[in-house]
Amino acid sequence: MKHNSTAREQSLHPTTSGSLQLKPTPTAPGPEELDDRILMTLNAAGEKKAIASVVLDLREIASFTDYFVIASGTNERQVQAISDEVVETLKKAGSPVTRVEGYKTAEWILLDYGDFVVHIFDEKARKFYDLERLWREAKRVELPPELASEVSSSLRSES
Repeated sequence: MKHNSTAREQSLHPTTSGSLQLKPTPTAPGPEELDDRILMTLNAAGEKKAIASVVLDLREIASFTDYFVIASGTNERQVQAISDEVVETLKKAGSPVTRVEGYKTAEWILLDYGDFVVHIFDEKARKFYDLERLWREAKRVELPPELASEVSSSLRSES
């Protein structure tokens, strides 16, 4: 009895002829690819001294949004101030927020703009939920120094 030996043989001994093509390794997107609203979000968060701001490109792995913008504040008031600044800046630019979650407790405020979602954490919640690890398959967008806030030593994970 023959058990699909052709498929088994191909998996055990793949051909190395010209038919095998490797995909080029995708490079991390740069800030020039980002929507102006994401850049405004990063600037607004920076105005309120957000720490450890990152942008994750989810376009290849998620269908509900294109990007996550993640930032942190050191306390409840700062987290709310960062959120307020982002909402106000984008509202003035003609992009009102679709949905806001978690504002009152300010451990994790989520601002939904449809094609990107802003997550603003206090330090403890950011370490606990660890979205960067959860979405580790996403590409991290390289941010220019003026937009990349310094990573707090308490948020820096050791690899």
